[in-house]
Amino acid sequence: MRNFGRILTAMVTPFNADQTVNYHAAAQLAKYLIANGSDGVVVAGSTGESATLSKEEKLQLFSAVLDAIGDKATVIAGTGSNDTRASIALTKEAEKLGVHGAMLVGPYYNKPTQEGYYQHFKAIADDSALPFIVYNVPGRTSSNILPQTISRLTACKNIVAVKEASGSLEQVSEIIRTTPRDFLVYSGDDGLTLPILAVGGTGVISVAGHIVGTQMQEMITAFLTGDLAKAQAIHLALTPFFKAIFITTNPIPIKTAVNLIGLQAGPLRLPMVAATDSELEHVKKAMRDIGVID
Repeated sequence: MRNFGRILTAMVTPFNADQTVNYHAAAQLAKYLIANGSDGVVVAGSTGESATLSKEEKLQLFSAVLDAIGDKATVIAGTGSNDTRASIALTKEAEKLGVHGAMLVGPYYNKPTQEGYYQHFKAIADDSALPFIVYNVPGRTSSNILPQTISRLTACKNIVAVKEASGSLEQVSEIIRTTPRDFLVYSGDDGLTLPILAVGGTGVISVAGHIVGTQMQEMITAFLTGDLAKAQAIHLALTPFFKAIFITTNPIPIKTAVNLIGLQAGPLRLPMVAATDSELEHVKKAMRDIGVID
């Protein structure tokens, strides 16, 4: 299995003014992220507004990002959905393009049982040789993939990781306790990266990495080399920014922040709308406080 890395940034999807995908800007953003702390990127995840991207747009995004950074960094394709057959089909197409892995979100809206979760992920894994990251995000799917289901899924040889965004350190600890030592557990919340590392996690699939990837890489390196005081100091300094980029629905604040540092992220695609004036000022203040804008 390819080493995915410690920090994978869940990329925003740049749009043009007419809300069409800006593939050139996506390639440039991917290059910027890899030059600024990220070990890889996740393309067409929730932060990438995947729910409003067509299959064709996703595949073209995967291609554009692979062309830009594929020989230098990890490219993970967001191929999961709430339709098992559609997820299998998209994953097969992404695999043909040469992505290094795929991330599979828990089926949303359907609210499957734990057995349904298991059968969904197993069916996708059985149809592909790609390594997979299971993505547990109850806040968006409205149901929780329990630790025993994650543990059971590790019997599928290519289900190698989980992005855990339940917000529960207890749940993360139970996953780490009951899965093989080489199973990768990524924080799905930037603010829980350091606590999750402390209980044996791997790293983070990050939103904040768009702006503070270098600082987060320094925090992880400090933790791994035993400089806990430095790791804690970085974590505490970044905490207000982590909170600011979730003051309203993701990716509204982070796309705002990416535009503010001069990168071409463009607008959001309906039904996502621009940040309000007060949200914009909140994001700006958090960015000024950590010195990323004047």
